[in-house]
Amino acid sequence: MRIDAHQHFWLYNEIKDAWITNDMVAIRRNFLPNDISQTLKDNSFDGIVAVQADQTHQETMFLVELSEVYKVIKGVVGWVDLRSENINYFLTEFSKYPIIKGFRHIIEAESDPNFLMQDEFQRGIKALTSYNYTFDLLIRPKHYESTLQCVADNPNQKFMLDHIAKPPIRTQEFDFWARFIEKLAQFPNVYCKVSGLATEAEWKNWKLDHFTQYIDHVVNSFGKNRVCFGSDWPVCLLAASFEESIQIVEQKIGGFSPKEAAGFWGDVATSFYRLK
Repeated sequence: MRIDAHQHFWLYNEIKDAWITNDMVAIRRNFLPNDISQTLKDNSFDGIVAVQADQTHQETMFLVELSEVYKVIKGVVGWVDLRSENINYFLTEFSKYPIIKGFRHIIEAESDPNFLMQDEFQRGIKALTSYNYTFDLLIRPKHYESTLQCVADNPNQKFMLDHIAKPPIRTQEFDFWARFIEKLAQFPNVYCKVSGLATEAEWKNWKLDHFTQYIDHVVNSFGKNRVCFGSDWPVCLLAASFEESIQIVEQKIGGFSPKEAAGFWGDVATSFYRLK
């Protein structure tokens, strides 16, 4: 299957979606699978992974309910309160819905650089492992060290790094981020989603070669069998169309064999998230 491993859907609410600031008016509206379905067909995608944008259990069920109507959703990465004492109860309840493949927490919004290593959160990560759920890592540079520690302490947990850890593409800084990627890629239980790149560049003034060193580095570090494509639609629309999000990466994987390319465009995500 050809899979977009990272899309979001929402019914816009100015309170719930306060993260959509005044300079993001392009996405300050409802986005549902019907809005992208024809574009997916035009670009030969068979399905998508729907990823949480709001940190509530209601958000997870919203995505589950969408999947029951729109079969293009092949998997859901939801949100669960990993710090709750009732985490096992919540995971047991969510396990009734096989479409849920894993969970994510918006770590990048957490001020504590060691948030991932808080005792309560680590208890939640270990619960995910016991239920065979994946965990998407959405982080900023201040979380790099705790991310490495978290991954090292949870060798049986499957992690997916979102948006290649949001490198500073806008300023073309490289070394600090690159060293982190090299360290993280040494852990075989971590995969990397090549997604969300245009929004880390200058939104209206990026060029394809602005992304080259970053994409090359994650492919060289993780290897061709642990990277996959995600558009980050509709957030990508702040800086790039869906087709431009494809163009940003497709020229950078020209050296992939047909099998490796099939992996990047779908097979890796299908295996990682156990899609059907």
